[in-house]
Amino acid sequence: MGQKVAVIGAGMTKFTRRAQETGKELSWEAAKAALDSCELTLDDVQAVCMGTAPDAFDGVHMKGEYLSDGAGGFGKPYMRSYVGGGTGVFGAIQGWYTVASGMFDVALVVCEEKMSSTQPHPQGAFLTIFDNILERPLGPNLLWIFALEMNRYMTVHGIDKRDIAAVSVKNKHNAVDHPSALLGMGGITVDDVLASEVLAWPVQRLDVSPVTDGAVAVVLAAEHVAKRLTDKPVWIEGVGWHLDSSYWTNRDLYYPDYVEYAARMAYDMAGIKEPRKEIHIAEPYDPFDYKELHHLEGLLLFDKGKAPEAMRDGVLYRDGDLPSCPSGGLLGVGNPIAAAGLMKIAELFWQLRGDAGARQVPGSPKRGVAQAWGDLMQVGTVVVMGR
Repeated sequence: MGQKVAVIGAGMTKFTRRAQETGKELSWEAAKAALDSCELTLDDVQAVCMGTAPDAFDGVHMKGEYLSDGAGGFGKPYMRSYVGGGTGVFGAIQGWYTVASGMFDVALVVCEEKMSSTQPHPQGAFLTIFDNILERPLGPNLLWIFALEMNRYMTVHGIDKRDIAAVSVKNKHNAVDHPSALLGMGGITVDDVLASEVLAWPVQRLDVSPVTDGAVAVVLAAEHVAKRLTDKPVWIEGVGWHLDSSYWTNRDLYYPDYVEYAARMAYDMAGIKEPRKEIHIAEPYDPFDYKELHHLEGLLLFDKGKAPEAMRDGVLYRDGDLPSCPSGGLLGVGNPIAAAGLMKIAELFWQLRGDAGARQVPGSPKRGVAQAWGDLMQVGTVVVMGR
């Protein structure tokens, strides 16, 4: 299937609430860090893949074009992708097929988000994604829609809210060790989460990732280039994506089919038959604490309704049998939407090379899975990586 593709470099900015830098500057900071990490320059890059969420966040039209020079795309083949919250992982997929196609040997993938530019709150931009006749007059926001999904997930399986709150505690603790983290909180407890402000039951303030600005970049290379540049390439072994039906209102939200279909595509490509045995580390998308559990089940790493039990038994901790979000995830590091997804790819790259520093999981994980999710319970994007 074309050229074999490796991740050979990665970089990310500090994730913050109100970055002073423009989106272009954030993009370049991440791109330069990624290139420096593998001792390349823009002259070595043959194509640039950009991922970023709604134009409304930055307040400019044709946002992809606006960010192109900051991302290093000036005078090079350049494409922007956007699939909601799934964009970051899909950006890596776009970079994969850019190189796997054989048309290019080195591609730079950059994902940026500056959510704070939307005033008074990014929800104002999200409101525009709803059906303008049936839904928008109700004034919906993502919090109460995902509260419906969370409630359905808990009700079907009889899940205790404490087991879900424990995910937030785990990730905020993990993020204390991340140099780019916005919201590492070492002293937080489950009781703190349960005592936080109710936003839309059962979603409480500490169940949710924060509004964040930031950027992440990775460098992808064909096999013959990767082996020349590094003795620790991390291979993209499988990719998958799926778009579910348009309306979130006509599906049972207790299970993320869109994640399972994308995961099966990626696992098939990677030759994985038993994900729970063959995946050693996971970076599922966790903008809400329940979503990490929800997505782990969609990734076929646990049976339906069983991920909370794994959380309770310590399986998902950094030193557990299947570390999940050892980075701190979106709940701890932050959630600049497109950049958050590509952060998952960068984290697996560092973990599988043994370069994750204080957040490194024990042992020598050989294979990991990254996943992101977007739109209204619709988009699943999955990448399997191995060394």
